[in-house]
Amino acid sequence: MENLDKYKEIIIDGFMTTGITVGKALIILLIGWLILKVILFVLKKVLKAVKIDALGDKINELEVIEGKKLNVNLTKIILSVVKWVYLLMLIIIVAEVLGLTIISEELGNLISYLPILISALVIFMIGLFIATLAKNAIKSMFKSLEISGSKIISNLVFLILMIIISITALNQAGIDTEIITSNMTLIFGAFLGAFALALGLGARGVVADLLRTFYTRRTYELGQHIKFNKVEGEI
Repeated sequence: MENLDKYKEIIIDGFMTTGITVGKALIILLIGWLILKVILFVLKKVLKAVKIDALGDKINELEVIEGKKLNVNLTKIILSVVKWVYLLMLIIIVAEVLGLTIISEELGNLISYLPILISALVIFMIGLFIATLAKNAIKSMFKSLEISGSKIISNLVFLILMIIISITALNQAGIDTEIITSNMTLIFGAFLGAFALALGLGARGVVADLLRTFYTRRTYELGQHIKFNKVEGEI
C-alpha cells in the first residue's frame, strides 16, 4: 500500500511538473506572439515613413527579361524575414523550456546560417540590378549609333554577368562551386573563341559601321556646312 501511494505521488508530481512546464511554454508563446504583432506594426510604420516601397518601384521598372519585369514588394519581404526569424527564436526559447535541446540546437544552427544566406541573396539582387543596367545601357548605345544586333549583344552581356553573379552568390552562401567554375571556364573560353572568330569573319561590316559612326559624330554635327569634291550642303 505504501508503495502504491509512493507511485501515485511520483505520477502526480510528474504530471504537475509537466503541466507547469507546458504552461510556461504556452505563456511564453502568447507573450511572444503579442510582442511580434507590436514589432511588425511598428516596423511597417517605419518602412512606410522611409518610403521603402519607392525603392521597390524603381527596381520593378527594370526589364530583366525581354517583356518581363520584377514584381518586388520590399515591405512584405522585410516584414516576412523579420517575422520568421523572430518565430524561429521564439520556438528555440520554448524548446529550451520544454527540454527539447535537439530542436533548439538545430534551429539555432539555422538562425546562425541566415545572415550568410541573406547576404548571398543581397549580392544576387544587387548583381541582377547592375547586370540589367548594363544590358539596357548597351542596348541604348547600339540603338543611338544605329547599329544592328543590340538585342543579341546586350542579352549576351547580361547572361555572362548573371552567371558570374550567381556563382559569387553561391560561394557566399557556402556552396562549393569549384566544379561549376572549372566547367564554366572551359565553356567561356570556347564560346569567346568562337565569338571572336565569328566577329572577325562575319561582323567586319558591323565593326566598320561602328567606327564610321563614331568618327562621323566626332567630326560633324547637325547644321554644319560641308563640301566633298563638287558636292556641298548642310547636314
